[in-house]
Amino acid sequence: MLDEKANLGGKVAALLGGGGGLGAAATLALARMGVDIAVLDKDGAALEETRAQVEALGRRCYAFEGDVLSSDDVKTFYENVGTRFDRLDIVVNVAGGVRQRDFLTSTEEQDAEDIRRNFGYVIQSIRLAVPLIERGGHGRGGSIINYTTIEAYRGAASFSVYAGAKAANANLRRALAVEFGRRRIRVNEITPDTTPSAGNANALLPELAATMIDTPMETLTAAMAMYIPRGESASAEDLADTVVFLASDLSRAITGVNIHVDGGTSAAMGFINWPGGGYCPAPLGESLSLLFPPK
Repeated sequence: MLDEKANLGGKVAALLGGGGGLGAAATLALARMGVDIAVLDKDGAALEETRAQVEALGRRCYAFEGDVLSSDDVKTFYENVGTRFDRLDIVVNVAGGVRQRDFLTSTEEQDAEDIRRNFGYVIQSIRLAVPLIERGGHGRGGSIINYTTIEAYRGAASFSVYAGAKAANANLRRALAVEFGRRRIRVNEITPDTTPSAGNANALLPELAATMIDTPMETLTAAMAMYIPRGESASAEDLADTVVFLASDLSRAITGVNIHVDGGTSAAMGFINWPGGGYCPAPLGESLSLLFPPK
């Protein structure tokens, strides 16, 4: 019954950044629901692996190796989508990324790259996708889904330009949801917090990433349980399930919204379950002595 109500079989999705990691999970989730796939990714090996998995599910897959930093790559991708498929129904803008750095030491070139990779290409992607979505007429409509990050909704020190670029997606999402409403094109947003992925690990300062590698897994798990109300990070599959929902007719009346897929960290807004002290924005009492033992 849910598959019938979702009405995804035979539709076509374009996923930018859908070749590996979080993006691959979304690509494969849609393919399992009967969606044909067009995917752009800069990681050629991951892209080929995902293409093979999509085709093993019996779905068509056009895989294009390219980088969203290149406007020519994005343009070529959509041109090829238009010639290889007779329709486009779903667009998922997954790609993004950053390297942790202080605002005052980052260069104009680094800032421009952060803005393009996390916001600029999304504008181009949507602008090129809409004519393909509407090729069959205004009535059919479509679903556009943008990945952002919790850093777009909090003061993410040492990720300032990245956070600003991601936050720009929020008002783009709202404005386009209104502008595209009569076109029956929905625009929504998925916002994860910390999710296990190579991209998240690579974003950290090298010394911080090295510390995490050396930290026992049980310690990292306990830290996440303390930080995340649900007790564990959202998985790539959790995000992919949300993509399926937003792509499908199950959400046909939902547009202009943001869904936090984060286990409750956005709801907590800094209230952490400190060991020995319970929920509080900062550690107090016994929590202080546990975290900072007397010397």
